[in-house]
Amino acid sequence: MSIQDIAVAYTAVATAENGRDGRVSSDDGKLDVVVNPPKEMGGSGAGTNPEQLFAAGYSACFQGALGVVARQEKADITGSTVTAAVSIGKAEAGGFGLEVAITATIPNVDPATAQALIEKAHQVCPYSNATRGNIKVALSVV
Repeated sequence: MSIQDIAVAYTAVATAENGRDGRVSSDDGKLDVVVNPPKEMGGSGAGTNPEQLFAAGYSACFQGALGVVARQEKADITGSTVTAAVSIGKAEAGGFGLEVAITATIPNVDPATAQALIEKAHQVCPYSNATRGNIKVALSVV
């Protein structure tokens, strides 16, 4: 996949202080959170962490993409939810890497339709497009 230019509609800006053990805030002041490594990684776990922030963004974005696809397919996704589980760990090649598990609950459609919808949403979602070929992303329906 080649890098493509986009027609920019919006740019989010956030600044971190002290990396994974500090604070992250957006330029408009709507986001201002303390970040700390989770206890599982030797931190205090007192604040949120970058993986939780990524999971929140990915799940919201994927839910939006699911809505786009559902409207195109005329599918009822009322009451649906999308959960993103973001895992971090040491990568075989060195450094650290991420994995994501996307789980969708779509109560008003049959399982085959739900699976087809999330697979199509995965092609539309900007987070999925940004991570495709870079990290493992698993899709499932419950």
